[in-house]
Amino acid sequence: MRLATIRTASGSTAARRGETGWIPIAGFSDVGELLADPDWRARAAGATAERGSEVPFDAAELETVVPRPAKILCCGLNYASHIREMGRELPSHPTLFAKFAQTLTGPFADIEIPAEDSAIDWEAELAIVVGRAGRRIPLEEAGAYIAGYTIANDVSMRTWQFRTIEWLQGKIWDASTPLGPELVTADEMPADARIQTLVDGEVMQDATLGDLVHGPEFLISYISTITELLPGDVILTGTTGGVGRARDPERYLRPGEVLETRIEGIGALVNRVVGSEGSDRGRSS
Repeated sequence: MRLATIRTASGSTAARRGETGWIPIAGFSDVGELLADPDWRARAAGATAERGSEVPFDAAELETVVPRPAKILCCGLNYASHIREMGRELPSHPTLFAKFAQTLTGPFADIEIPAEDSAIDWEAELAIVVGRAGRRIPLEEAGAYIAGYTIANDVSMRTWQFRTIEWLQGKIWDASTPLGPELVTADEMPADARIQTLVDGEVMQDATLGDLVHGPEFLISYISTITELLPGDVILTGTTGGVGRARDPERYLRPGEVLETRIEGIGALVNRVVGSEGSDRGRSS
């Protein structure tokens, strides 16, 4: 099953991918609201397209797939290739930090380079979306708590990130983290999907999810030891090698470039990079 939050003439709605277009799921304004219903799978599967209600794919405006998660937890340094390029040892425990809902933006929204930082970097990430509430979830049961997967790019303001040993201030700029375009349930995800970042068509990151040090089920179990996970919570699983900061010379995003983030089996984020003056950043509401 593939779900999205789409914009319609009457507002946003959760929708299920059909054969020719998106089928709205009545009563739910976005995928996050849908996941809060314990019967979300049945409601999504049972949605039918009444005459004129199905939105053709080429006419659909996709929004941030889960626009208001209660929590966004992020795992840094979680791909072996990225850990090595940053000159670090493989970690025994996940490195965690958080984002806020207003950090998110749409899958095709512009990303603004702020006037305060020109070292803007890309980080392609698989995002886990939680489907059931749970605390202290055993590892062997963790898969049942995953609603599905989507794509994020943890666009990072590197100058601010490395002002201190804590990363948070470089990771939480408003409307800087595109999320989407769809939520894909686990049964439709390739076992070792390819993950890529392209800038103006040039491949910058290219790996597979098999390079993850701590996988999705482990992260669900580990994080739920600390805090109760809720339906719609989002977990970013880290990025692979090929970030701009690790290049020689360093390479960062520039206005006018197009940032594309792909994960096999899910799709792609496509975000134009703009300057800080007069841009419409396209943040979902």
